[in-house]
Amino acid sequence: MGLLDPSQKEVLKFAVSCRILTLVLQVLTRFLGSATPIIYWFPAYLLQDGEPLLRGVDTAPQKLLRPTPAQKAPRNWVVELLYNWKTCSPVTKCILGYFLTYWLLGLIFHCNFLPWT
Repeated sequence: MGLLDPSQKEVLKFAVSCRILTLVLQVLTRFLGSATPIIYWFPAYLLQDGEPLLRGVDTAPQKLLRPTPAQKAPRNWVVELLYNWKTCSPVTKCILGYFLTYWLLGLIFHCNFLPWT
């Protein structure tokens, strides 16, 4: 007489295979994210090549929503692109939207002990 009947064995096999698949996917995405800079170079290339706000002062619109000099905020181009969301190109909006969504979902899932990398 076995400890588990056949239906319980199938459920256990399915649960273990799902967990193994989840772990493998998490480890692979962590390795790719930390060891492959091409994943970050390509969006940076697209932003630098196609976004007028990042090309320089000559081609950028004069009225940018930047912090005043009295605030002495550090010069962060991502924050400046977010301040000027309406004037960004569609490619820039897609790239920023992807990374912000990935960050937000990771924050929510991690705090709820759900698998996310």
